[in-house]
Amino acid sequence: MSYPNAPWTLKGFAVQTVQLVDIERSRPLIPQELEIVSIWPGKTIGGVYLSSYKFGSVLEYSELIVVAGMVSYAGKFGAWISHIYVDNSDSVAGGREIWGLPKELAEFTWLSGKESSVTVRQGNQELCSLTYTKPSLALPLSLALPSFSSSVSDLLLFKGEFASRMGLVSGKLQIPTESPFASLNLGQPWLTVYCDDLRLVANSPEVVGQRKVEFSYS
Repeated sequence: MSYPNAPWTLKGFAVQTVQLVDIERSRPLIPQELEIVSIWPGKTIGGVYLSSYKFGSVLEYSELIVVAGMVSYAGKFGAWISHIYVDNSDSVAGGREIWGLPKELAEFTWLSGKESSVTVRQGNQELCSLTYTKPSLALPLSLALPSFSSSVSDLLLFKGEFASRMGLVSGKLQIPTESPFASLNLGQPWLTVYCDDLRLVANSPEVVGQRKVEFSYS
């Protein structure tokens, strides 16, 4: 099994949902060293990111990222990725060994039409499904998206350089009660954004601190 060295450049399209998450629900999925950022009493920001990386990417694959909340550590801010699934074994290996992300294999079914959808499964278990429309208006936008992760002993921070044409769409997210991240209780999205002509650069992580307590992904 082989994978490219960081940084990874990924091109394709994606759909991002934004939800308010109860901090008491996200806390068990986030290392105690990280402070959860509250944007409303008892609430942080989370959501799911579903993408398809195609021609021009260092690896071609689909991806599901679950953000359990926004966090901070030593004056640095970013997202905490509690669950992440892809359909490429090289991406699993690279994600785990370079970025310390808990990548797992899953199957993705994309359906395109007036109303498009994507369903993610592991074997007979459905993880989630998202139905969405295409935007009537999309504007170019560039962002730097920092995320935290961890190795056995270190806290890591890495930046994603994100450029895309983005537009608000209607989205309906369904997460079965048996899904591994159902405990986050992600309801209907507050916002759903469609990202076309996407270019994402995932940079190498930097060590920003040490682990003080044992933590394992659920």
